[in-house]
Amino acid sequence: MGFRLALAWTLLVGPWMPMGARNSISWEVQRFDGWYNNLMEHKWGSKGSRLQRLVPASYADGVYQPLGEPHLPNPRDLSNTAMRGPAGQASLRNRTVLGVFFGYHVLSDLVSIEKPGCPAEFLNIHIPPGDPVFDPHKSGDVVLPFQRSRWDPNTGQSPSNPRDLTNEVTGWLDGSAIYGSSHSWSDELRSFSGGQLASGPDPAFPRQAQDPLFMWTPPDPATGQRGPQGLYAFGAEQGNREPFLQALGLLWFRYHNLCAQKLAREHPLWGDEELFQHARKRVIATYQSITMYEWLPSFLRKMPQEYAGYRPFLDPSISPEFLAASEQFFSTMVPPGVYMRNASCHFQGVINRNSSVSRALRVCNSYWSREHPNLQRAEDVDALLLGMASQIAEREDHMVVEDVQDFWPGPLKFSRTDHLASCLQRGRDLGLPSYTKARARLGLPPVTRWQDINPALSRSDGIVLEATAALYNQDLSRLELLSGGLLESYGDPGPLFSTIVLDQFVRLRDGDRYWFENTKNGLFSEKEIAEIRNTSLRDVLIAVTNMTPGALQPNVFFWHAGDPCPQPRQLSTEDLPACAPLIMRDYFKGSGFGFGVTIGTLCCFPLVSLLSAWIVAQLRRRNFKRLQVQNRQSIMCEKLVGGMKALEWQGRKEPCRPVLVHLQPGQIHVMDGRLSVLRTIQLRPPQQVNLILSSNHGRRTLMLKIPKEYDLVLLFDLEEERQVMVENLQSALKESGLSFQEWELREQELMRAAVTREQRSHLLETFFRHLFSQVLDIDQADAGALPLDSSQKVREALACELSRAEFAESLGLKPQDMFVESMFSLADKDGNGYLSFREFLDILVVFMKGSPEEKSRLMFRMYDFDGNGLISKDEFIRMLRSFIEISNNCLSKAQLTEVVESMFREAGFQDKQELTWEDFHFMLRDHDSELRFTQLCVKGVEVPEVIKDLCRRASYISQEKLWVTSFQPLLFTEAHREKFQRSRRHQTVQQFKRFVENYRRHIGCLAVFYTIAGGLFLERAYFLHSAGHVVNVYLFSISPLSVLSCLFPGLFHDNGSEFPQKYYWWFFQTVPGLTGVMLLLILAIMYVFASHHFRRCSFRGFWLTHHLYILLYMLLIIHGSFALIQLPRFHIFFLVPALIYVGDKLVSLSRKKVEISVVKAELLPSGVTHLQFQRPQGFEYKSGQWVRIACLALGTTEYHPFTLTSAPHEDTLSLHIRAAGPWTTRLREIYSPPTDENCAKYPKLYLDGPFGEGHQEWHKFEVSVLVGGGIGVTPFASILKDLVFKSSVSCQVFCKKIYFIWVTRTQRQFEWLADIIREVEENDHRDLVSVHIYITQLAEKFDLRTTMLYICERHFQKVLNRSLFTGLRSITHFGRPPFEPFFNSLQEVHPQVRKIGVFSCGPPGMTKNVEKACQLINRQDRTHFSHHYENF
Repeated sequence: MGFRLALAWTLLVGPWMPMGARNSISWEVQRFDGWYNNLMEHKWGSKGSRLQRLVPASYADGVYQPLGEPHLPNPRDLSNTAMRGPAGQASLRNRTVLGVFFGYHVLSDLVSIEKPGCPAEFLNIHIPPGDPVFDPHKSGDVVLPFQRSRWDPNTGQSPSNPRDLTNEVTGWLDGSAIYGSSHSWSDELRSFSGGQLASGPDPAFPRQAQDPLFMWTPPDPATGQRGPQGLYAFGAEQGNREPFLQALGLLWFRYHNLCAQKLAREHPLWGDEELFQHARKRVIATYQSITMYEWLPSFLRKMPQEYAGYRPFLDPSISPEFLAASEQFFSTMVPPGVYMRNASCHFQGVINRNSSVSRALRVCNSYWSREHPNLQRAEDVDALLLGMASQIAEREDHMVVEDVQDFWPGPLKFSRTDHLASCLQRGRDLGLPSYTKARARLGLPPVTRWQDINPALSRSDGIVLEATAALYNQDLSRLELLSGGLLESYGDPGPLFSTIVLDQFVRLRDGDRYWFENTKNGLFSEKEIAEIRNTSLRDVLIAVTNMTPGALQPNVFFWHAGDPCPQPRQLSTEDLPACAPLIMRDYFKGSGFGFGVTIGTLCCFPLVSLLSAWIVAQLRRRNFKRLQVQNRQSIMCEKLVGGMKALEWQGRKEPCRPVLVHLQPGQIHVMDGRLSVLRTIQLRPPQQVNLILSSNHGRRTLMLKIPKEYDLVLLFDLEEERQVMVENLQSALKESGLSFQEWELREQELMRAAVTREQRSHLLETFFRHLFSQVLDIDQADAGALPLDSSQKVREALACELSRAEFAESLGLKPQDMFVESMFSLADKDGNGYLSFREFLDILVVFMKGSPEEKSRLMFRMYDFDGNGLISKDEFIRMLRSFIEISNNCLSKAQLTEVVESMFREAGFQDKQELTWEDFHFMLRDHDSELRFTQLCVKGVEVPEVIKDLCRRASYISQEKLWVTSFQPLLFTEAHREKFQRSRRHQTVQQFKRFVENYRRHIGCLAVFYTIAGGLFLERAYFLHSAGHVVNVYLFSISPLSVLSCLFPGLFHDNGSEFPQKYYWWFFQTVPGLTGVMLLLILAIMYVFASHHFRRCSFRGFWLTHHLYILLYMLLIIHGSFALIQLPRFHIFFLVPALIYVGDKLVSLSRKKVEISVVKAELLPSGVTHLQFQRPQGFEYKSGQWVRIACLALGTTEYHPFTLTSAPHEDTLSLHIRAAGPWTTRLREIYSPPTDENCAKYPKLYLDGPFGEGHQEWHKFEVSVLVGGGIGVTPFASILKDLVFKSSVSCQVFCKKIYFIWVTRTQRQFEWLADIIREVEENDHRDLVSVHIYITQLAEKFDLRTTMLYICERHFQKVLNRSLFTGLRSITHFGRPPFEPFFNSLQEVHPQVRKIGVFSCGPPGMTKNVEKACQLINRQDRTHFSHHYENF
């Protein structure tokens, strides 16, 4: 079909096309990459093909590990011993320098293995200590880096498949050094106009090296100049290594364009492609002819055999032995400098970098030179070529000049290296065989003695052979191919090198299907072949330079006597400028400060985010506090009209604090800025008050000195303000009937005479210590006896008397409490309003050591207010009221009356209106044990542990009795007891099974999380990405390009420049770096605002910053999609969770924008807001679940989670929300009761949910324990109502019993829950719910009041079957619940239940205690407690 279309096109278009325009390319054009030269083995000779060994590889392990020390000598030692020698010795065959560098040019056309392999492997050269070039300071730690070459990854796997290196250029004499080794490379070299190669501004020079050509561009070792500027675009990557090699590249560039121009004149109708291919064909053929029949004979001093035609079965691949042999032999002929001359044989001077003039170009200072001042024009290049044609090369022997040996361009951070030592290391990297094995393999006579390697050398300079033999431990079998081949060469390559080189070129010629002499390939006719054979390099030079033929000798690879333009003399190092010394490059130079600043800035991201969050939190907290105190300020300000502002001086070491002093009849109030009372001073006659005023410093200070109180020192801004205060004080004192004195002192003396609060506290501390030392028989030393002046201070302390406020403070109570008033009145025997040491001691002895009768008598006297020796019912009620002050007066007057009547009736005193002490003690007859351990808890004084233990024991026994009577434990059956007789191993297995069962969700979630995290780690652990980006950037900034190109093959190409990108490029000029910085900033913001503290302070800030996750994931995708190291795989881990999240988000968005009307709103005590709102259609939920709501009046985007307190069967939904933050506080204000009837309706809500949690699984257990602390009781309100409802409608429920433990600081904190429990108790006809209430406010306070509360509670529970505090039938306990004994009792009550569900919600401390108790119980092989908890 294709042939027919082509034929039809030719018939249609052909007649209208001019004859000359038809394609003149009648031959098969040779590919640039060397493929398909051999039609059977397509890869032979292609770019990237492996080198073909002539001799089997010699590796240390037979696979890829190179031989080295100590088996082989140090390369630098070997180089110094066998190859060092003086310069200036002429070639024995009069070979020219042009022939030497033409050989380098041919070598660059055939083979290139300079590129390092990946991953990077180093075979470094250790420099002997004291080396004059590389270690002049004798440090002994100098190492020349050497990186192993790129290898074929399919090799190096076994001894039968050892490592083979790959050739980075085509292995044919196909002009790849002129045209490149790939089609794309060739296209970059072409101008696509007239068939020519592209030139720069000067037609004699090609374009400069630039992307996308990856020319080799190392820095100039002499000047440090870097970059592609001044380097030309050639087909060979290393075509710019020396000006001499560069000149040959320019020669062939100009020759191609010359041929193209000639063809264009001869064939004006040819297009660019035809002109280019014809010119290329002719140039390659000329190049092949010159190389094979002119240069090679000059090099080997022998002519290859006649061409017998193409041999398709001959493998022409380059051998590693050829590479080593040719390159090593070329290096012996390189001179220290190169002449330049013109066509008239004038050898011109050369301008050096320092503007001095020398007779020749110094080789060591010309490596990778850019814009050389002596090579700016085409005439300069011609002069260099003519100079190389006239200059005699160095002698062909084992010695190398220092320009090659010591000053060769160095790798990595070294500007110089030893080329010969590097060649030796390259030979070991190639796995080259030994000298003797190579000779045997190639059919050469064996060498058995060191002298037989080179008899002439042995006679003239036998020391070299002896020293070399010593390095190899006299073992000739260890001698390497390179060393032996050089040592046997003299005048010409030795037998080994000659055999290797000749074999390679013959195979290249005979195995090349495109060889110019192959008449079957259709390239050339016999006449054209003969014409090409007769073209020499001299003809090419004359054609390009337009010089007269007489300026060049017939064979430019030799110079014989009588040839034109002899060199002035053989060059030596003495006639040339010195080589630029070794320089250690510092990749990080100048970057340290900037890198530190950048890292510091990045590290400040979390700090800046933390500061921002702190500012937001402070603003939110300020607004919240403003809301809290707004009402209180308005009320207090009305009461405090006339108050005076001042500064209170608290002592020399304490700062002054602003206060507000308010005077009232009989007392002085000192308050802070929040209007909290700091101090109250009682004014009672016949006190003598001293009013002392300062007489200096502006007369602004006032001191009020009242006996038995610490002094009040006030500072005012103006004397007038102090005078107003003095007048008000005088009026207040007169109204109170107090006498006072007034005088003045200097301010310093006034403050020195003042008794501060700190001094007063020290006196009281000593007071209490001595008080308890006498009561409890404590040693006086432990009572606070002070050294030196202790006796005086003790006397002062014992002489002081306590005010009512100090007495109340010592008990941890308020001065206005009825209990304090009663106790203080009883102890104050002299009635002066203060307690002396003896008065306090008398009452304390009774409490600490008295019998129950004495304590009850003391109580009787305390509450016999009228002193008639009897307690009336009213006085009994007042006594109970003083007891329940610590429970926030939870009982009304009617309830108290009911309690008193029941207690009187229980004791048989229902007919009495007053009680004697005997009657009072009879009422307490069942509570002697509690009264025995009753004490008076004084703040700051430790009570002996014996009393504490007894108190705890009494409390525990009472609770234990209550449980036993409540739960009615059953007896164990025989089968049940057998469970305790199992082996310890079986119990351990059971514990493990229960642990897995109890935490199966946690284990499942952790397994999924760590599986994904582990997968990500394993996938990325190989790469530096997971090691830390900051460290990576530093490492990348100091890593050579050869290493970076392995790590980032898609980002870097190794072009020999070595210098990596700077740190700022990685951070800010790459997509991963810039997105990484942005990700760090976003994560810092999100993490700080998502922390527990800031989330509570500013939930809105958390909510807004949390939505940065959208940008976070977008940046993550961009961050990984750039594929620095590998193709992105983020989608593998992201796609499934993203789909689930998007689905959940769509469902959530579809329902949360429905406006819900609030039906009822109540403001309950303890800052709880009760909201009752409509239930959306189709809204189904389970008891214990939660929802998220947004109030339209507070913003439609800020959602907060709350647990539903309504049951699933109810028609409306309800929430109980505690005002704990700004949002909930504003919500409480919005839903406050309307002030008039015209007020607007309640704001509507947005509802999102319901959402599940562990509490909703309560019905899956036959017995469930619900533990709620604080506001954490909300999920259980729904559960309790749900259970009772289902049981009342005879709904089948698996759960048969629920124990609800309510832990609260005081029963008034959540009174709304008491209403729910009361409703549950009324509807619970089947005794499904057992409620236990723990009031923690009274925990471990076993003083007089707490003891009486225990007695009253037990009595009230016994008589009325209701709690004194809650009014419920539920049992009320005091203190924190002991979960472990409670769970143990459940095991006895429900022996047949194998698994009990425990659900807790509250503060973390409470849930941890529940968890600990469950773990302790589960260690037993009995009932298993499965714990589900939620913290808030």
